[in-house]
Amino acid sequence: MHRRRTFGLALAATALAAGTGAASPTPLPTSSPTPTASATQSDGTLQILTYRGYAEGGGVSPRFNWIGDFEKETGCRIAKIDTVQTAEEMIAQFGSRPYDLVSAGPALAGDLVATKRVQPIDPAKVDGYEDLDKRLRDLTTVSGKVYGVPYLWGYHEFVYDPARVRGELKEAFSSGRAALRNSPMTIADAALAAGEGGDDPFALTGGQLDGAVKLLEGARERTYWTNPIELVKGFATGSLDYAQVTPYYRVLLQDAGQRIATVPARRVTGWADSWMLGAGVPDTTCAYRWLSWMSAPGTQRDAAVWVGLAPAGAKACKGRAREVCRAYGVGDAKRLSRVAFAERPPADCEEAQDGGCPGYDVWAGRWSKLATK
Repeated sequence: MHRRRTFGLALAATALAAGTGAASPTPLPTSSPTPTASATQSDGTLQILTYRGYAEGGGVSPRFNWIGDFEKETGCRIAKIDTVQTAEEMIAQFGSRPYDLVSAGPALAGDLVATKRVQPIDPAKVDGYEDLDKRLRDLTTVSGKVYGVPYLWGYHEFVYDPARVRGELKEAFSSGRAALRNSPMTIADAALAAGEGGDDPFALTGGQLDGAVKLLEGARERTYWTNPIELVKGFATGSLDYAQVTPYYRVLLQDAGQRIATVPARRVTGWADSWMLGAGVPDTTCAYRWLSWMSAPGTQRDAAVWVGLAPAGAKACKGRAREVCRAYGVGDAKRLSRVAFAERPPADCEEAQDGGCPGYDVWAGRWSKLATK
């Protein structure tokens, strides 16, 4: 039994390592705006920035070959595709040169729109756009203009070892034997646990932000994880009682023999990554072909399986993607109504006497002090 469990843990570790490249799906604050000149020279080529695993070229597995199939079917060519592992890497890379297309998370997407480094998208030119979840589409619609095409999404939950602890949400933040995702957006999860911010934990006043951070300050010995393999090791060695995970990670851990359970929670936080079009692209023909390609059920199906996140379109939930979709509850309106999808703070926070509405840079600063202790 012990050997079987060890083998299961090894498989889980392998799957986690090969899974989502967006180890920190919610990007950190960006640098100052860069020139909007496009890398595209109107010659049918594209230069793309994305997370590892979001657009494969067949090098890892012939079955997953977004790039080769796209080029063959459309006649367009990917001149350059840069992939990153973390949000910090994406920010640095995006600031270093122009790209035609970028897959951005909510914090980065909000900044790109605000600084006009991306341009509005005409949804009529994106095949299958209307088949993508409306709630996800609304996340990148600003003042009636569409700035992003939803691609993959996920949400967080907390798991615990029922043999050691009772499984209480506040304890998941106050315990030193807990692993939290190393992202400033985790403050929103703490806000929910502390009862701060109501139903929108990304629109916190100064006082509410203080309340969430106070809960986080209660444990100095916790783990801040960026690599999900740390979760496998933590539960396998008994060093973790709690962990913040995605449903995909939970299923992998349970399949590996870890006897973990999910902490009950009325609300959870989530995020969606969307494809965005660079502001200076002069000829958008191939860019729109890419957006249509990445919206297709077949492409999203492969991406969901490979990355371990949910597809933006329910039509992708067939074949090998069924298990991933089931884990996230794709198409389950009641389950998804519990998810507070991330927006760049202060989101829709209304000005108040309670310390105003701190922006994302303040969140990042408060988080840095926590995570570096």
